[in-house]
Amino acid sequence: QRQLVESGGGLVQAGGSLRLSCAASGIDFPWLNMAWFRQVPGQERDFVAGILWNGGSETYVDSVQGRFTISKDDAEEMLYLRMNTLKPEDTATYYCAAGTNAGQDPRNYKYWGQGTQVTVSS
Repeated sequence: QRQLVESGGGLVQAGGSLRLSCAASGIDFPWLNMAWFRQVPGQERDFVAGILWNGGSETYVDSVQGRFTISKDDAEEMLYLRMNTLKPEDTATYYCAAGTNAGQDPRNYKYWGQGTQVTVSS
């Protein structure tokens, strides 16, 4: 069964940190480009961070640059998002995505997780 399962979300105060995890199974994880997206109810799903299949390039949306770090562990087939200095505007459901294409368009990604909620209180 091909799936991505996110975990690590929760409630945190502004300025705090969280680490999101995404466990992959049934997909060719080491050969796929990976990304994190986030979505607020009533709004589009927005790109947060991406990493190429070989780990050679990381991309971040400007609003999280310097605060978030994306990483992957091919041996464990895990994707991570370390989030520091969290702000209330980071509150959203965070989704893990995988695909043979890369970039900030969610249509580039074939596989998606179910999402994990991150809530940052002020």
